[in-house]
Amino acid sequence: MFKETAQLFKAAAPLLAKTTLLKEVRISSTHGGSSVHGHRYFNVTCSLCAKVPPRKKPRVKVDIPGLERITYGDRMHYVPGLAKPSFPTWVRDWNDPSHYYAPKEEEMPLHKEKSCFIFNQRTNALEGVRQALWLTKSKLTQGLPDQVLSLAENEANQIENQDERVQNAIRHARFWDTTEERPSRDNFCVALLRNLIHLCGSLQVSHPGLGRRILAEKYSLAATWSRGEDLFQVRGQNGLLLNSMAPLPVLAGKEEVQSTADHVLETFYPISPTIDLQSVQVYKEQNHTGFKEDYPYPHAHTLFLLEAGDTPVTLLPEQLRAKMIMFAFGNALARAHTLHGTKPGVLEQPIVVQSVATNGRMFQYVVFQLNTTDLQADEGVKNQVWVENDQLLYDFAKVRPLIKKRVVQIPPGLSGYKPETFQKFLSLYLHGAV
Repeated sequence: MFKETAQLFKAAAPLLAKTTLLKEVRISSTHGGSSVHGHRYFNVTCSLCAKVPPRKKPRVKVDIPGLERITYGDRMHYVPGLAKPSFPTWVRDWNDPSHYYAPKEEEMPLHKEKSCFIFNQRTNALEGVRQALWLTKSKLTQGLPDQVLSLAENEANQIENQDERVQNAIRHARFWDTTEERPSRDNFCVALLRNLIHLCGSLQVSHPGLGRRILAEKYSLAATWSRGEDLFQVRGQNGLLLNSMAPLPVLAGKEEVQSTADHVLETFYPISPTIDLQSVQVYKEQNHTGFKEDYPYPHAHTLFLLEAGDTPVTLLPEQLRAKMIMFAFGNALARAHTLHGTKPGVLEQPIVVQSVATNGRMFQYVVFQLNTTDLQADEGVKNQVWVENDQLLYDFAKVRPLIKKRVVQIPPGLSGYKPETFQKFLSLYLHGAV
């Protein structure tokens, strides 16, 4: 009898284990109607399902004057009922890196009570161009200057078979430089920019000044200035920089520069101008162009920014133009501090820096002229910015046609090429060499 019962329990053991591991709980609606089936898994530990326990608060030791605590410090061993003694921190007489304790932030030798607001390549400015104009104390002008646009309109400054070679450069970046059906933006955006720069550089035979330039990559910039009651800094790596032996010519004359004093800067109250900027403690207010003093190409010419997938953050066009303005301003300000020192004032010879940004299809153009380094007050001479927004180089570049309702909406290949966009790119490249 007992043997038969034991055999029955032994045969039913796997079924009992399954029913204990997975238990179906039926939750009926309080108002009737449909019901929800839930499953409880008893084989999952509470450490995987439960919430993280809250961190214990340290016990605050209260010292009552006139009342001394009786500790077991004199007895040199633990005694139940007596308080734990507090010993002074043992300071080593030698330097031990493995047991180094950093001092508190307030005890650092270069600590400053005033924090600094940082603009880097990850900054996504909420107000976009308006915020960049206030931070740089600049006046905005829509469109590129006429003296720059007129460079590419001259037939002597154009490339032979220009439109055909530009379209071949686009086809190379979008179709010929990959075996994938649809190339990624990381590849064709970089390839297109390199192709266009190489195509513009082919004019070096007729314009020898183009040979006195060089491309720099992964350089680190640092430029510090005061604006109002706050301290700001532009720093970090920022794209591909075209350096030149000679500075860019000034675009606005002295009379136009002096007329900027009447311009009123636009505010965006109640939003703070420091919104989306990183607040940190900067121990040394450095101004550095990213290159040594004896660098043979000290002048920043054009800054190229890529809106590819490998960038730290994807920016909207408005925020991208703000980033272009800030880093063009940072390169110009760092160069001004190198030449004239950190004393604020109006520059006798303004500094011009250009910037180009692209996502492989749409281009943004910015020209910045630094007229003054006195940026603390809103009054006085302003800096100048020229911006050209959302310039399409082509409409579509399709490997396969787009067909809807048996009608070809977009044909395969390159379509909608716009030559005026490349002419502006060529004008900025030729600026300073013609």
